[in-house]
Amino acid sequence: MLYYALVFFIIAVIAAFFGFGGIAVGAASIAKILFVIFVVLFLASLLFGMRRR
Repeated sequence: MLYYALVFFIIAVIAAFFGFGGIAVGAASIAKILFVIFVVLFLASLLFGMRRR
């Protein structure tokens, strides 16, 4: 999932460089959402992993 967040971030940077404002904003918002989901899932797996020990 972090891979997809990075892909959308790169798409947003390239779109912003060429001046496509709407596309850049859309890709950046998708990247932000995927990154937040990744962080939440990572923290949940970390907590549940510590609980098992």
